[in-house]
This record gives sequence, C-alpha cells and structure tokens, in this order.
Amino acid sequence: MAAPEHLRMTYNEIHNLIRATAPKLAEFKPDLFIAIGGGGFFPARVLRTFLKDPSTKKNIPIYAIGLSLYESLPGTSAEQIGNEVVRTQWLGPETTRILLGKRALIVDEVDDSRKTLQYAIAELQKDVERGLETVPESERESLAAKTKFAVFVVHNKLKPKLGELPPDVPYYTGAEVEDLWLDYPWEAVDIEEHDKFAASQKNKQ
Repeated sequence: MAAPEHLRMTYNEIHNLIRATAPKLAEFKPDLFIAIGGGGFFPARVLRTFLKDPSTKKNIPIYAIGLSLYESLPGTSAEQIGNEVVRTQWLGPETTRILLGKRALIVDEVDDSRKTLQYAIAELQKDVERGLETVPESERESLAAKTKFAVFVVHNKLKPKLGELPPDVPYYTGAEVEDLWLDYPWEAVDIEEHDKFAASQKNKQ
C-alpha cells in the first residue's frame, strides 16, 4: 500500500488563512472560543488576535476541551483509536456559567471524519440542558434562545463524513482540501525541515 500523500502547512499560511476568515466569523459574534485540544489551541489563539468583543474591544476568552480520536492515549485500546472519541479534558464545574446565554465558537484544526465535532456539540448541548434545569423556570426560555454554538475549522477535508452537525449550528472553514494527510507545524519536531518540505511542495505545484 502506498504511503498517504502529505500536505504541509506553515505557521504563516495558517495565520493568514485565519486572518482571511475572521471577518466571516465575526458575523457570529462569539462571546467565547472553545478550543478542541490539541489541534484547536493554536488556531483559537490566532483567531483571538483578529476577533475582539465588539462592545468592549477586549479579548474574547478561550476555553479548552480535550478530545482524541486518532491518538494513542493511556487507557485507550487499539480498537478505540480512530473509532471512538475519548474525552480527556472538559470545562469543569463552572460549565453552566460558561455556556448559558453565550455564543460559543468551537475551534479545531481539521474536519476529517466529523466525529470529534459531532461529539463536542452533542456533549456541550447536554451540558446546556442540564444547566437550564438549575435556573428558575421563568429564565429558561430566554437563556436557551441566547445559547448558541458555531464551528470553525482551519481545514475541511473533502470526503464523506461519519459524523453530523445539527442544522442550526453555523459551520465555517478556512479552506477546503482534498483527503490528504495534513502536517501541521505544531506537530513538527524540526520546524525548519518542515518549512523546507512545505516550500518544496509548493514549488512543485
């Protein structure tokens, strides 16, 4: 079997891709970012440079959740890798305060099978439903209407998806790419070599 074709991205390319997408993301008016670790951390931080709270011009807070589909982690079996989303980190005891009445933009590096994004949305919506049960009934309808989720991925792979997103969740992507193996710079041990291969790849295009 032939090795999968790789597509290497540089920090500058990703930075500029996020910058170009930011005006579209601003239309959602996020109150917070939820970065899916580990691939969503860097994109969320770059995005915060270009998106500010429109009323205060202050930074939008970043929260982190840890989800793994393809990584080999302690306690996971070979059968789970690539098939089952494993939760490694969540928002914690203040989840209700963080989410209720807020517009949350979920950030990740790539939409591959969509299983991770499906899991994230489903679990966060469960948190919202549990949180609504703790507030006075007179406030629930208003808070539920104000609580919104959207998704931003740097790259969307053009391939059949195994997961689905709710139709009312806005979906944004920086770029659509073929179903290649994406090498991100934050995964590289030798960043100079990574950038050299990325430049060579572009020269061949």
